[in-house]
Amino acid sequence: MTRSDTRTSVVKTFLEELLNTLDLEETRQRLGISLHDTRRIIEYLLGGLPREEERVYIYVDGAARGNPGPAGVGIVIKDGEGRLLKKAKKKIGTATNNVAEYTALVEALRLAHAMGKTSVEVFSDSELLVKQINGEYAVRSPALKPLYAKVMEYIDGFNSFHITHIGRARNTLADSLANEAIDGI
Repeated sequence: MTRSDTRTSVVKTFLEELLNTLDLEETRQRLGISLHDTRRIIEYLLGGLPREEERVYIYVDGAARGNPGPAGVGIVIKDGEGRLLKKAKKKIGTATNNVAEYTALVEALRLAHAMGKTSVEVFSDSELLVKQINGEYAVRSPALKPLYAKVMEYIDGFNSFHITHIGRARNTLADSLANEAIDGI
């Protein structure tokens, strides 16, 4: 067993015991762990959490006129303080609205990964996209399956990922960027 495996095993045992007792002092004594080692376990756990500067909040939107028709994507990436880190838009040719929504998410996750971000919170006004990514709906469309697979690949590369459905009124900047992309602005 490697040193990392041993450390992980000790932390796992500690957390399981703590969960059973919900008493830090009792757990520490029961396992025979010193205060110093208890502090090291807590520091180890805290070290695994994403630092706030690594977390981003992403708003995505895809648009298609004609469905299928000319399509574009809009992406807004903000930090934890709500400061704009990046805006992006891209014309993607002819596509359905759902393909545009998925393409926006793929592009956004690619950007977050390239920025070195490890924790991602995504907001989209596409209920279908959000429910499929969250596993509530199956992905049946042959056009969406490869995009879904790409999204899952990116998600696996993050320490933390969450996607939430929001109303269009809360996604106006990403929406306007997607439409600007279609218009070539």
